[in-house]
Amino acid sequence: MVDLLWSPRLTQKNFSRYIELQNLEELAHGTGPERSVLIACYHYSNFEWLSLASGFLDLKGTIISQQFKNSLLDPIFKKLREQSGHELVPRERGIMRLYKVLRRKGRTALLVDLTVPPSQGAVAIDCFGLKTSVTSAHAWLHERTGVPIIPAHCEPLPDGRYRLIFHPKITNTAGMTHQQIAQACWNSFEPYVRKNPAPWLWMYKHWRYLPASPGRAYPFYANFYRPFEDMLKREKANSSKETQL
Repeated sequence: MVDLLWSPRLTQKNFSRYIELQNLEELAHGTGPERSVLIACYHYSNFEWLSLASGFLDLKGTIISQQFKNSLLDPIFKKLREQSGHELVPRERGIMRLYKVLRRKGRTALLVDLTVPPSQGAVAIDCFGLKTSVTSAHAWLHERTGVPIIPAHCEPLPDGRYRLIFHPKITNTAGMTHQQIAQACWNSFEPYVRKNPAPWLWMYKHWRYLPASPGRAYPFYANFYRPFEDMLKREKANSSKETQL
C-alpha cells in the first residue's frame, strides 16, 4: 500500500529502475499484431506495480475495480491505478464490458486467486491439494474471444525493487472446460508460492468451503456448503465423461 501511494514517482522513463521484467517475450509471441491479451494475476507481492508496469509497457487495458465501502477513497485509488494508462471500470456488468473490450482487440487483467461463492460463475480447483472455489471469468472470456491468457505475478527483490514475471501462455485450450483452464492458470503460479510463500500472505480465507469427504485436513474456518459440494460432483461427472470419450 505504501508503494502504491509512492507510485506517482514512477514514469515510463524510470520504472525499469525499480521493476525488472522476466519472460517479456511471452507477450510478443502469438498474441497477434494488436497485442490483445488477458493477463491472469495473483495477490502476490506488489501486484499493484505489476499493473502499473504493464501500462508503462504500452499494455494499457480495461480493469475491473472493486469500490471501497468508504466512497471518498474511490477517486484517490482510481487516480493511482490509472496513472500508467489503464481504464478502471466498476464491477457491475464488468465482465460484459471486458468481453466487449477484448472483442475490439483490447486488453485486460483479472485477479484470479480469490475465493468466490459457487453461485458467481465459479469453478473448483486444486489449490495446494485442497479444493477451493475461484472465478472462471478469465476462462469464459478466453473461450468467447479467443484472446490468449498469460498468467503473471510480481515478486520482491532483496533491494526493495520488484520482478515482474510473465508465465508461458496457456495453450491447447480447445476442448478444455472452464475448470481446466482455471486450474492450468493456478498450476503455473503455485510453484512460485511453494518456493517463497511469504509474499502470498494475503489475509483472506482461501478454503472456506469444506467438501463432504475431504481427503485431508482443511483450515479451521472451512465449513460444509451444499452448492460447493454440488459443484464438485458436477465437475467430477464431467471429468468422467471426458475420460470415457
